[in-house]
Amino acid sequence: MLKIKATIIDQAGLERTLTRLAHEIIERNGGAVGIALIGVRTRGATLAERLVKKIETIENHKVPLGILDITLYRDDFRKRLKQPCVQVTDIPFQLDEKNVVLVDDVLYTGRTSRAALDALMDLGRPASIQLAVLIDRGHRELPIHPDYVGKSVTTSLGEEIQVRLMENDGEDCVLLVQSPEEA
Repeated sequence: MLKIKATIIDQAGLERTLTRLAHEIIERNGGAVGIALIGVRTRGATLAERLVKKIETIENHKVPLGILDITLYRDDFRKRLKQPCVQVTDIPFQLDEKNVVLVDDVLYTGRTSRAALDALMDLGRPASIQLAVLIDRGHRELPIHPDYVGKSVTTSLGEEIQVRLMENDGEDCVLLVQSPEEA
């Protein structure tokens, strides 16, 4: 059983945060034309779907949405997973010359983002790749910096951030929890 230390973002706060991120993406890119959002499985994909809906509502322009599975691009997949669970990457559009916004739930060491960048570069040559994360918790091991951050949260190494989304977990919130090995 995980020990919940704090609720970082509640349901209403998550909705406000995603609305702000959608506006920041639109502003930085001068509108919605020419951008595409790609979510990293699993919760990054859910967040990307929500952001696309918000951007479309604000700009009245359909934004391409893709889902990226990075399992085989991870530098630790052989250590962590004896039999990796590879899921489908679904990017139904050309990446070339698009301003791609890569969406993930939590930025921690930077290794997931690096794997996602490698996977994207294998699929095409975007004009640019921007990184949007719901939570930046620090402790980077690689020189990765997000372009859009929902919330920065200082954590200790004995803590974890748990993003719960209605589509995946039955509720919308972000929690600070005690790491299982620390409990």
